[in-house]
Amino acid sequence: MTKSNKNNNLDFRKELISIALPVALQSLMLSLVGASDALMLGRFSQDAVSAVSLANQISFIMNLFIGSVTGGCSSFITQYYGKKDNTAIQKFMSMGIKLCAGISLIFFIGAFFFPQVLMRIYTPDKNLIETGVEYLKVVSWSYLFSGITQIYLMVMKATGRAAKSAFISVMTAVIDMLADLFLIYGLAGFPRLGAAGCAISTVVVEACAFIVCIADSYGKGRIRPDRKSFFSHSQILYKDLAKVTLPALASNLTWGVGYSMRSMIMGHLGNDAVAADAVTSVLLELSTCFCKGLSSGATIMTGRLLGQNLIEEAKVCAAKFCKISFLCGVVNVAVLLITEPIAIAFFVLTDEARKYTVMMIFVSTAYLFAYSLNTIITCGIFPAGGDTMYDAKSVMLSKWCFSLPLALLGTFVFKLPVILVYVIVMSDETVKLPWLYPRYKKYIWVKNLTRNNV
Repeated sequence: MTKSNKNNNLDFRKELISIALPVALQSLMLSLVGASDALMLGRFSQDAVSAVSLANQISFIMNLFIGSVTGGCSSFITQYYGKKDNTAIQKFMSMGIKLCAGISLIFFIGAFFFPQVLMRIYTPDKNLIETGVEYLKVVSWSYLFSGITQIYLMVMKATGRAAKSAFISVMTAVIDMLADLFLIYGLAGFPRLGAAGCAISTVVVEACAFIVCIADSYGKGRIRPDRKSFFSHSQILYKDLAKVTLPALASNLTWGVGYSMRSMIMGHLGNDAVAADAVTSVLLELSTCFCKGLSSGATIMTGRLLGQNLIEEAKVCAAKFCKISFLCGVVNVAVLLITEPIAIAFFVLTDEARKYTVMMIFVSTAYLFAYSLNTIITCGIFPAGGDTMYDAKSVMLSKWCFSLPLALLGTFVFKLPVILVYVIVMSDETVKLPWLYPRYKKYIWVKNLTRNNV
């Protein structure tokens, strides 16, 4: 290896550590905000953790829309940051804030005014519906903060301030876990609120993160929307954003609604299946944090090079992330297997639910390995150059043309055992793998998205 190659590899590792590790930490903290709810409620009652798991499918679907907007804006902001065009960054940030605020308001109205209708989609169990309605009426207020906050955190990551973004996420996770502890169990004189306490803590956390992000944006040298960028309306930039965001939204919705239907399927297989799926989902979420950090790192590092028209350097950077994705998959599976006995011992589960949980975690190892490769390459490298169409197509074929129809037939027609249905519904990520690298080698994702004189 030449001295030049050694220096390039050293620079790559330094940049990877400075971007991917803080983003991975942020992903972990964001996961802990949701996981702490399940963990705390897991010691409260099985019905509580099941009901909240189903109710949170509403915020999950909302975040699919918000994630599409933030992901689309990130592709452009990353490249314009490489180009050092702060005016364009302000405009895309303002566009993201307005779109996410509108999305959050729509989901708030649905969850606050029609919670019973939404819960009935996921379960016929009256006890779960009652607990879920109580939870949604409160937690819906957090939706009004979370969408805008995600735009501010995305801009921090894309503009070289990933560590600050991670710090805010650590702060919110700590606040959430402390609030959960006091409000769910009624410690130190607080009322014992169960699921409602969990909802209150989520509102407090999102409000705190929102306030901190807004205050931080007024620091010296920070990028934030101004009056001109916020009230401007550039049809050209909106068209640019739509070309990246709409395929990403199609992908997120096809994947996310399908993922949410997994909860619906489990809800019709019984409370034990719901509880086991909820526990497994928590472990999967925690196991994929580093993978998501690497995915964001791939988008940011590759996108900055593309924004500077450094095409060959971008290809080299992406190739390194392809190699890393395989190792990440192995590590994620190891983390999942290590945390299994801890989770089984922690949660209050029936014997049947505990048996389901063990088997579901074992089945999820194949899903997790494939998910790691797909996330870093499809959701990291490809969007750096605006290629979001492949993800939409692959999700449609693997989930909606394969795993979901078979799982629905297995549940409602053939009455298959719970674990066999779970194997089918979790097979979609593995089905995608044969087409992943051929798409990568076409280099459709190698594209400079920026414009001059925005």
